[in-house]
Amino acid sequence: MAAGWIAVHSDPMSDSGIGGHYYWCTRHHRVETDADVCPARHVLGPYASAADAENALQQVRERNEAWDAEDARWAGEDR
Repeated sequence: MAAGWIAVHSDPMSDSGIGGHYYWCTRHHRVETDADVCPARHVLGPYASAADAENALQQVRERNEAWDAEDARWAGEDR
């Protein structure tokens, strides 16, 4: 590798990974596979499909809303 060059993920993603896992990378804002996954601190998953990984942030929002509502119920607050 020449000095000054940085390797990047540039190959297109596909759903062809048989038996693999998919992750949502919060750093690159894309689906990654076992073959090119970033460090754990940057990803959500694993998920069984690329579509599930792509919807990871929506699932996080829905879970947070449900947990906030449960916390409010537990504390006796009306929401």
